[in-house]
Amino acid sequence: MRISKFTRTAVASAVCSGALLSVSIPAQANKALDRLSKEDTNWAMQTKDYSASHFSDMTQINAHNVQHLQPVWSFSTGVLNGHEGGPLVVDGIMYVHTPFPNNIFAIDLDEPGKILWEHKPKQNPAARAVACCDVVNRGLAYAPAGDDYPATIFQNQLDGHIVALNAKTGELLWKMENSDIAMGSTLTVAPFVAKDKVIVGSSGAELGVRGYATAYNIKDGKQAWRVYATGPDADIKLAKDFNSANPHYGQFGLGLKTWEGDAWKIGGGTNWGWYAFDPDLDMLYYGSGNPAPWNETMRPGDNKWTMTIWGRDINTGEAKFGYQKTPHDEWDYAGVNYMGLSEQLVDGKMTKLLTHPDRNGLVYTLNRENGDLVNAFKIDDTVNWVKKVDLKTGLPVRDPEFSTHMDHEAKGICPSAMGYHNQGIESYDPNKKLFFMGTNHICMDWEPFMLPYRAGQFFVGATLNMYPGPKGTLGQVKAMNSVTGKFEWEIQEKFAVWGGTTATAGDLVFYGTLDGYIKALDSRNGKELWKFKLPSGVIGHPITFGHKGKQYVAIYYGVGGWPGVGLVFDLQDPTAGLGAVGAFKELAHYTQQGGGVMVFALGY
Repeated sequence: MRISKFTRTAVASAVCSGALLSVSIPAQANKALDRLSKEDTNWAMQTKDYSASHFSDMTQINAHNVQHLQPVWSFSTGVLNGHEGGPLVVDGIMYVHTPFPNNIFAIDLDEPGKILWEHKPKQNPAARAVACCDVVNRGLAYAPAGDDYPATIFQNQLDGHIVALNAKTGELLWKMENSDIAMGSTLTVAPFVAKDKVIVGSSGAELGVRGYATAYNIKDGKQAWRVYATGPDADIKLAKDFNSANPHYGQFGLGLKTWEGDAWKIGGGTNWGWYAFDPDLDMLYYGSGNPAPWNETMRPGDNKWTMTIWGRDINTGEAKFGYQKTPHDEWDYAGVNYMGLSEQLVDGKMTKLLTHPDRNGLVYTLNRENGDLVNAFKIDDTVNWVKKVDLKTGLPVRDPEFSTHMDHEAKGICPSAMGYHNQGIESYDPNKKLFFMGTNHICMDWEPFMLPYRAGQFFVGATLNMYPGPKGTLGQVKAMNSVTGKFEWEIQEKFAVWGGTTATAGDLVFYGTLDGYIKALDSRNGKELWKFKLPSGVIGHPITFGHKGKQYVAIYYGVGGWPGVGLVFDLQDPTAGLGAVGAFKELAHYTQQGGGVMVFALGY
């Protein structure tokens, strides 16, 4: 077992040695995980596969028989807070995780009533006090056995540690400190395994944390590289040809020049969302989040490279391109959301694409080889802070009426800080060439105020009131063509569809609702075909897998997260929970806390 806490000197040393090690590791490393992720009996990654398709080719459950879906077993985690992400299933074993205290359970699908092993870490409870929006965790990662390490489960703990466990026994293999909770930096992101590395993000922009992503070696946890969102180019790791295909996005020196003084040191840009990876290009994709503080008057400039879609070399961490979606973000539109990879025709040419529905209410589609902006359009026609995106410059054309500058209370801003899309993982049907998105439909009033920075304390500087958007509901599900920007269909939901969607070749889209339903829609037209009431609301995503010739669907229940903070912590002030309490004031009338997993199969 290896347990280490790195000092600053040790970190710098490990980065250098790790970079040298990465050159010698064969490019074949972790092709086994790629294969596992393409076997529909498994669900080996939170994103289903490296493309983040969240799509299964299984058709045993389909649009014609889904009405016969029935619960076959369930498992209570014994933890009350919000259950984000989803379980993993690998070779007949289901791995279940919880929010803080971040317990893990391994369950044999041959005997689901028995726990194979459990891991209950002891961690610093002070982490709870600096978690932004409930004590959630977005899931586990899995690495198949290598030449010199066993099959491994990776978990990020709220107190800032990443741990590696033997997937067969639960034995602790190594543990590293990634984040310092004394500075307000926690871990809620799911780890992401690619090649010989496990990638870990960071949380805490609401406390003035300077965001970074880190690659650790699977074998021993040594740091291979770390990259920041703000500061000197060397810290951000910009390649020599950074943004060479699109110099108008900005190139060098901007991580300092677009900030006033040393504001970049407490400037946010954390990444607690989702990753995607192209093994052919060796490119890793993710988004950096909002700048800090929320009060835009306190940080003049474009605040690069917060709010940016990154394309990085997995081996070195070097950025090949970076596209900043919301320069000088005024609304907490943290752009860490889903990254979906597809190959589609663009102007008659098959093109490698990246599609990203952002919190700012826009969907971006980029050429993932060089960062070219293919399209950018509104998730919903009620988005009003921006009129359009100039596709030549990549810049948003803003509506000044919805600016949030000092001495002004901006009203009716759509979307709210929660975004029209937040942390949910979406799905892509390669046959229909459609993305299926669970969205929010929430607007807000915003009043800024000045405040000093204090390490480990909230550094926001705005009071928010949130409420349903113009269509009268808090959520939607939409089917979208990311190249044309056309929406094939949309349906309304009473509450935000927080956890995302899963699509199948059986013409189905599954998702969970905050008021506690799992639902199945016909992916061809959006018609509701089936629903089942769960013990608690859903903020995670469904999965589907096969075992001994039978297809199953599973989902976490356990309300919480940002939309559930009022219910979880019994808050009444509508501006509490960074504005969420007012928006979701009715939620407690429809569901209560309690976490677990429910598994379904066909019954006739």
